[in-house]
Amino acid sequence: MTGKRGNGEGSIYPYKNGYAAYVWVDTPDGKRKRKYVYGKTRDAVHDKWLKLHADARKGPVPTSHPTLGTYLTRWLKDVVEPDLKPKTAETYDMHVRLYITPGLGAKKLDRLTVQDVRTWVNGLLRQCQCCAQGKDARRPKDHRNPRLRQHCCAVGRCCEQFPSRRTVQDARAVLRSALTNAMVEELISKNVAALVKVRSARKAKRRPWSVEEARQFLESARRDTDPLYPAYVLVLVLGFRRGEVLGLTWENVDLNGGEITVEHQLQRIRRRLVHDETKTEASTATLPLPQICVTALRIRQKAQQATRQAAGELWTESDFVVTTRYGTPVEPRNFNRSFADRCARAGVRRIRLHDTRHTCGSLLAALDVHPRVAMQILRHSKIAVTMEVYTHVPSEATRRALRRLGRQLTAHDQK
Repeated sequence: MTGKRGNGEGSIYPYKNGYAAYVWVDTPDGKRKRKYVYGKTRDAVHDKWLKLHADARKGPVPTSHPTLGTYLTRWLKDVVEPDLKPKTAETYDMHVRLYITPGLGAKKLDRLTVQDVRTWVNGLLRQCQCCAQGKDARRPKDHRNPRLRQHCCAVGRCCEQFPSRRTVQDARAVLRSALTNAMVEELISKNVAALVKVRSARKAKRRPWSVEEARQFLESARRDTDPLYPAYVLVLVLGFRRGEVLGLTWENVDLNGGEITVEHQLQRIRRRLVHDETKTEASTATLPLPQICVTALRIRQKAQQATRQAAGELWTESDFVVTTRYGTPVEPRNFNRSFADRCARAGVRRIRLHDTRHTCGSLLAALDVHPRVAMQILRHSKIAVTMEVYTHVPSEATRRALRRLGRQLTAHDQK
């Protein structure tokens, strides 16, 4: 084909080893600029030129595009941090930093393809993260503890620390969210991440405690006068999450009225403790307090007063219900460690702290809490759902033991 311009094309011309073309477009910032396209043949450039004309008629067209890594940095700062909860923003930042930017960050935002994303997803599933992130390489070569010195990927013995399918699925979801925002800002015309599917991971089957195991755990904590016993009661009987129980303040506890309000959580985010509102509106609620909870919290009040006097000037004044011996909030990870240690002391199976929520309904049934009250505590929308829990009642011996535990607490509180 010759280098002559076709009729009406006007702006297609020979350029280096091929051809180029331009179209005058309105940019997202309201300016009028030339937008260029390139190709090896006139036909290829002509197709791009026609598409560019069509895009220009639809609306603003950007004339330059950042790399995906540059765009993600701005997206996290300007969109994610202001609009999402701090913990969610931290999670997005982690996925971008560890998975997306290393694999796709150098790609131009407008040139990212479905094949690029699919190759990245497939590669991520087979990529040892210890190797990719240099975890073992950061360890010292010599250390008296073999676990703390280089022992796997840095010395040629790959530990095959592959990310789970759920992790890859979440990373792809973060990329999809970022590209959706890029479409809103009219930087790209389609979301290539949305066109790549990741097979869902099978959900791990959890085996929460039986009511008997929960009773054994609580009796152990009560017998040893564990300072975290009231927190364990709230976790097991009211289904509190870790952040909710650690972020609970006395302002939200009405012992005389028998109510407790869940509206804050305590989390460690980016190396600092953050006391913030709960993640969703559904998580915020005022709940009735069963007697075992009222008694446990009264005991906590007295114990905290005694601890405050013992600490003297070292005491840090706060309104938190669960505190250290110096009045400071309890670290979330330390709470997990204490829970695991109490499992061992109680002689019960070690489970995830979050899995205790599944035992909550059965415990309420064992404590003879009325189904309507249990419905409110469990935050069910229909009483039929609550009654399904109440059909799986524990043995009468266990019910008597739990009631006895409540009476023992009440007697202790009255001393």
